[in-house]
Amino acid sequence: MQLYMLDPLAESRWSDLAATHPKASVFHQPGWLKALAKTYRYRATALTSTPPGEPLSDGLVFCEVKSSITGNRLVSLPFTDHAELLLNENSTSSAFLEWLRTEYRQHNWRYLELRPSSVTVDFRDSLQPSQSFWLHTLDLTPSIDQLFRNFHKSCIQRRICHAERQGLTYEKGASNEILDEFYRLLIINRKRFRLLPQPRAWFQNLIECMKHNAEIRLVRKDGVAVAAILTLRHRKTVVYKYGCSDESFHHLAGMPFLFWRLIEESKAEGVKTIDFGRTDLDNDGLVRFKGHFGAVRQRLNYFRYAVKERDRTAARTDMPLARALFSILPSALSSGAGRLVYRHMG
Repeated sequence: MQLYMLDPLAESRWSDLAATHPKASVFHQPGWLKALAKTYRYRATALTSTPPGEPLSDGLVFCEVKSSITGNRLVSLPFTDHAELLLNENSTSSAFLEWLRTEYRQHNWRYLELRPSSVTVDFRDSLQPSQSFWLHTLDLTPSIDQLFRNFHKSCIQRRICHAERQGLTYEKGASNEILDEFYRLLIINRKRFRLLPQPRAWFQNLIECMKHNAEIRLVRKDGVAVAAILTLRHRKTVVYKYGCSDESFHHLAGMPFLFWRLIEESKAEGVKTIDFGRTDLDNDGLVRFKGHFGAVRQRLNYFRYAVKERDRTAARTDMPLARALFSILPSALSSGAGRLVYRHMG
């Protein structure tokens, strides 16, 4: 099979494929790829069996991450929960995988990594599992009343009713003011978990590049923002990508309230599925929280090809000393450190 490379940000053929392929997601959209390029300087490349000048029938998109600290590698795609190979009935995954292995050897990458949401391709002879998560999805086809009844009674239903009695104000949008409040909460949240925040430019670029497909939902108490979520949309699917809150206001149940508004509004707009995102296998609290909304979980596996044994699995990220430092950094320094570090982490 002859394969061809193309620039997915320069050719409308990729936009058309991302908009129509049944396995395409929000992470295949040019807006997501453009945000990666603007923020982290990751240049996206797509591979296809379709000759130049013809509408694309298949494709694999990836970015080369270049780092003197963490090494050079090929990833499909950095900071992305999942990215399917967009194949058709005539495509053969073996041709794509052989091309990737050849490029790997020529460029001397540390590894190449694919992040499919479902294992419909046999990777056994080509790539090995490197990291696993839970992927949670909520089917919105039942009635809104049935969706609410499916929520955990005490952990979600009662919490939503409690939030509605607290006089919270709700807003949705992508203005600079809403983004500022979201980012303030994000820094608070990341400090609590002793993690560096992503650079503010990442969220600004997401909003600018994704346009109407990126939204922030925010709740306030007496004018103070207490919880926020950022979602992305692709066709009939909404993806919950980021969430943050101020722990001192958790008694107000702002996060359950926000997810309820997201579900209500998505249902009214004809959305069929909410992708609740990935969760670490050992994060029992977050797994339970998403499950209490009725979200169904499935195993999400990433796959790598690497010569060296140490590069075949994801490195540990606990780093207790570094995380202790992150928790005490002033907000300005924490944000600046995130801006320097994250481009090496994709």
